[in-house]
Amino acid sequence: MKRVYIIAASLLFTFTAMQAQERKQPVAGPAPIVNVEKPHSFVLKNGLKVLVVENHKLPRVSYTLTIDAPLYAEGSKAGVSSITAGMIGSGTKKMSKEKFDDEVDFLGANVRFWSSGASASGLSKYSETILGLMSDGALNTIFTQEEFDKVKAQAIEGVKSSDKNVSAIARRVEGAILFGKDHPAGEFETEETLQNVTLQDVKDYYAKFFTPENAYLVVVGDVKTKDVEKLATKLFGDWKKVTNKVASYTVKPNVAKSEIDFIDMPNAVQSEVALVNTVELKMTDKDYFAALMANQILGGGGEGRLFLNLREAHGWTYGAYSSTSTARKYPGKFKASASVRNVVTDSAVVEFFNEIDKIRKELVSAEELKIAKAKFVGNFVMEIQKPETIARFSLNKELHGLSNDFYENYIKNINAVTVQDVQKAAQKYFLKDNMRVVVTGKGTDVLKGLEGLNMPINYFDKLGNPVAKPEYNKEVAAGVTVQTVLNKYINAIGGEAAVKGVHSMFIKSSATIQGMQMDMTSKVTDKGEMVIEQSMMGAVMSKQLITPTKAVVTMQGQTQEVPAEEVEEMRKVAVPFAELKQLGDSSLSITGVESIDGKDAYGVKAGKTVSYYDVETGLKTATFTTMEQGGQTMVQEVYYRDYKDVKGVKLPFTTLMNVGIEIELKTSEVKINEGVSAADFK
Repeated sequence: MKRVYIIAASLLFTFTAMQAQERKQPVAGPAPIVNVEKPHSFVLKNGLKVLVVENHKLPRVSYTLTIDAPLYAEGSKAGVSSITAGMIGSGTKKMSKEKFDDEVDFLGANVRFWSSGASASGLSKYSETILGLMSDGALNTIFTQEEFDKVKAQAIEGVKSSDKNVSAIARRVEGAILFGKDHPAGEFETEETLQNVTLQDVKDYYAKFFTPENAYLVVVGDVKTKDVEKLATKLFGDWKKVTNKVASYTVKPNVAKSEIDFIDMPNAVQSEVALVNTVELKMTDKDYFAALMANQILGGGGEGRLFLNLREAHGWTYGAYSSTSTARKYPGKFKASASVRNVVTDSAVVEFFNEIDKIRKELVSAEELKIAKAKFVGNFVMEIQKPETIARFSLNKELHGLSNDFYENYIKNINAVTVQDVQKAAQKYFLKDNMRVVVTGKGTDVLKGLEGLNMPINYFDKLGNPVAKPEYNKEVAAGVTVQTVLNKYINAIGGEAAVKGVHSMFIKSSATIQGMQMDMTSKVTDKGEMVIEQSMMGAVMSKQLITPTKAVVTMQGQTQEVPAEEVEEMRKVAVPFAELKQLGDSSLSITGVESIDGKDAYGVKAGKTVSYYDVETGLKTATFTTMEQGGQTMVQEVYYRDYKDVKGVKLPFTTLMNVGIEIELKTSEVKINEGVSAADFK
C-alpha cells in the first residue's frame, strides 16, 4: 500500500503554503510629528464603555466590541470558549444565519464574532444597520443543538489534524510547561476535553462571560458621537451586566537554572527549539521601549542577530526570531525560537545562548540601534494611517492604563533609547540563566547531542505530562532482517500465495477536508499500472497515472509529465503490494525499533521512505517519507489502521495522513481482481 505516498504527495502539493519573503528595511528619514486622534467616550448604565473616534476623510466606519473578561481556566472542558466562538452569530432570535449573511453581503459589510467580542465595518451610510446586525448577532444568538454538533465536530477534527504536527505540539506543550497546564495561558484543547463540552456548557459560558461590565465598544470612522451614543444606548442598553468573581491563578516561576524540556516526536525531520522565560514587562514601564529595541536587535526580523547567525552564517534554519510580550492579566513572555535540522539541534541551542549572552554583556552598536529604531518608526507611521490602528490604540489606553499622549510620544520615546538602555533591558528580560529550552524533535537523532550540553533534561509527552526518559536504540532481535520483517508482514496479511494472487485492486475511499467530502478511487495492477483520482462535489481535483512507459499528473484540467527524479519512486509503488518486489532488494535496511502509536515497530528503509511494521503482529502501521517542498525538508506521515479481510487478504480500511492538515481516508469498497481494466490506464 505504499502507493499512498503518491496520494499524499499530490495532496501536499494542493495544500502547500506560500513562502514568506524577506526584504530589507529602508533608511529612516526625519522623525515625523504624529497626531493620534483622541476618542470621545461615554459609559452606558450596564458598564459598557464606548470610545468614538470621528474620522470623516472616508465614508467608512468600523466597530470593535471587546470583552475584557476575567481569567478563566476551562479545565476538563477546555475548548468551550472556542466552540462558543464558532456559534455566536450563527442565527439569532430575529433571523436565520442565511438571512443574516445575506444582509451583510447586500451591504458590502464585514461582520465577525468570537468568544470575547465582535467586529463590523462598512460604508458609513449603512452605519446604523451594520451596528444593528453586529449587536443582534452578538447579543441574540440562538444556541441550537444542530449548530453545536457541527461546530464541535469541526473543533475535534482540528485537534486531530494537529496531533502529529510537530510545530503544533511544540507550541501547546511550550505554554503548558511555561505557565502550567491548569493556568488559562497554559491549558489547551484535546479531543477528550472537547468531547466533554455540552450545549449547556456553551450557554453557561456565554451567559457568564459575554457581558457588558468589562466591555468596550470602539467606533472609528465617518460618524458623529451624539448619533453613536443614541444608537449604542438603543442596541446595547438592555444588555444585562453580571457580577463575576475573579479567579486567582498561580503562574509557575522561572526556573532557578536553565534546563532542557524535551518532547519526543519520532516523525520530526527537524527540531522545534524555543528558549522561553516569563517577564513582568508592562507598556507603562520606563524600559518598555528599550525592551522593544533589545528584542528587535536580537531577533526581530531578517536583520536580527539570531537570523544572521543561525540562517545566514550557519544555514541551519529558514529563520530564527525572538519576541517579548507584555504582562497584564498574567506575565508576559520572552521567546527565542527556530526550526532547525535534527543534526544541528544541540549546536543551535548553543548559538541561541551565545547571542543572548552577548547582548546582555556587550553594548550593541550604534548602527544596529539606528536600524531597529528606523524599522519601528517606519512601521508606526504606516500603521497610524489605518482606522483599525486608531481603534487598537484607543483600546490599549484603556486596557493598559496608558497616558493620553502615549502614542504622540511613541517616536520620541523610541528615539530616546540608548545602547546602555538596550543592554539593561536585555539583562532584565532575557534570562539566560533561568530559561526553559523547549525542544520538540526526534529523540533518536537529537538527544545524544543535547545531553552533551551539560544541562538538566526533563521529558514530556505530547500532552505536556512529565514522563520518564524514552527508551531509544532498542536492539533489533537476533535473526531479524529486512527479509524476515517483510515475510512476517506478507504472512500477516494472508500469506504469499494469497498476496501473489492479487493481480489488480480497486479501492474507493472518502475523507472530509475543511467540511467538504473528498472522494478517491485507486486502481492498480501487478503490471506496474496505477491510476488515482480525487474529486469533490463531482468535480475531479487531481489524477495521477503511472504505467511502465509514462507518469503524468493532471490538476485542474492541466496535465504535466512527472519530473524524471520522481518517476522511479512512483513506479516502485505502482503495484498492489510493494513488499513482494522488495523481498530480494539488497538496498533496503533495518533502521531499528521505534515506537509508533505506542507500539514497537521495525523500520525498513527504502530510498527516502521508512515503513514501520508492528513487532508483534507484523502488520504495517506507518510510512514516513522525506520530501522537499518549497525549498524545505519535511516528513510525509501516513498511518494504517483498521485492517479487514477481503478475499483472504487483509487491507487497512483507515489511512491517516498529514499534508498540512490531517486527512482521514475511510475505505468503503475494495475489489480484488475485478473492477479494473486496461482502458483505465490509457
